[in-house]
Amino acid sequence: MTAVTERQSWMSVLAQSQHNELERLWSATNLEADYQMVRQPEIGLAQVRARMGGTGREFNMGDATITRAVVKLASGEMGYSYLRGRNKAQAELAAVIDGLLQTSTHNELLMNAVIEPLAAIKQEQQQQRAKEVATSKVDFFTMVRGED
Repeated sequence: MTAVTERQSWMSVLAQSQHNELERLWSATNLEADYQMVRQPEIGLAQVRARMGGTGREFNMGDATITRAVVKLASGEMGYSYLRGRNKAQAELAAVIDGLLQTSTHNELLMNAVIEPLAAIKQEQQQQRAKEVATSKVDFFTMVRGED
């Protein structure tokens, strides 16, 4: 896995996590980050686009609320976060964790203690959702009539 795709992966996990789970796992690491805010957490909108039938022409589906933040660690790394929703505390914490994950000092600890458990929770939720959807699946079939 290259550095870019690895970072994209952990940023995705941070963005899709629940704030209480992220906070709980972060607290368990007993880390304290020395950082300054480059961009305070702010709430805005992003336009959501979709395709007709999943493959057809694009259209503007609507807007989604996002929260973003940027921090700079004392060691110089920049941490970024973009989250769906309106949680400024989570955006700040996700940006700090992103910055710390870029350091060789904290990468392994945070991957094991925060990112992997959050990814496991996300996967479990997806599997649970798939089971719920599968129970409501309806198979349609057509019987051929003998008439023309």
